[in-house]
Amino acid sequence: MVSSMSVFMDRPTGRVLVTGALGQIGTELVEELRQKYGYEAVIATDIRKAEGCQILDVMDKKAINTLVVEQEITEIYHLAALLSATGERNPELCWNINVVGLENVIAAAKENNARLFSPSSIAVFGPDCPKIAPQKTPLNPTTVYGKTKVVGEQLALTSGIDMRGIRYPGLISYKAPAGGGTTDYAVEIFHNALENGHYECFVREDTKLPMMYMDDAIRATIELMDVPFDKLSESRGGYNIAGCSFTARELVTSIQRHLPDFTCSFHPDIRQKYADSWPDEIEDTVASDEWGWSPRFDLDRIVDEMITNLKKK
Repeated sequence: MVSSMSVFMDRPTGRVLVTGALGQIGTELVEELRQKYGYEAVIATDIRKAEGCQILDVMDKKAINTLVVEQEITEIYHLAALLSATGERNPELCWNINVVGLENVIAAAKENNARLFSPSSIAVFGPDCPKIAPQKTPLNPTTVYGKTKVVGEQLALTSGIDMRGIRYPGLISYKAPAGGGTTDYAVEIFHNALENGHYECFVREDTKLPMMYMDDAIRATIELMDVPFDKLSESRGGYNIAGCSFTARELVTSIQRHLPDFTCSFHPDIRQKYADSWPDEIEDTVASDEWGWSPRFDLDRIVDEMITNLKKK
């Protein structure tokens, strides 16, 4: 019998639930959590079915609560969401999944004394944000996706549960495909470089954005959830964490260290507008001071890891 836990405890004493487990983050987070807690202790769910993952629609409030009760869930990583580029094509669906879906998960967590991780994003920042984004700044995003993430951060402070989040930069991974975000060019470019030696980039070559290798993002997520609740401030709804910032051209140049014949052309589309509204860099001293956050991957190391691992695949 799995024991229950009370809110604001620092470790799960029951099972762990992951929603959106087949997405870019979820794929690697589930793997890491299963290594940490054991395979059976981590319940992976998604709107799609796959081996080791069961179907759960975050719009089904009753089904979420039933699963949390039946599986004795005491910690939830809520990753089910529509990302920026996809969300702007269907703003109503984006709002429903990202906000109503989150409210459904919060309700289940609250009723069953479960802790909750719900990611935020650099998309919470708007064009009025300084180019080096501080932890505390007005949040006036121009995208529906960004607005849903602002609501998520606010809910973390008003939900009455232990709820935490990270403002993820653009995430780079070789294990899972990108999920419809504006920073996806920094994943697609590697596949194109290796497959056909050319990439047509949808942002300008001078576009500079905060990025992070997935290993750093997964480590940050688990490290944050391991911190005692009383050590965290009101930034817990969406901590800034920095990886490294670079332009699209700098990424091309780094890839050319491995593939000197690789070429890239730049043809900005609507995603350029979203990128222009976001900061160039992230200031993360609050996360560093409160729970010891520090990145391990710079641009060249990210490129080295991506090229090496994609060649193996």
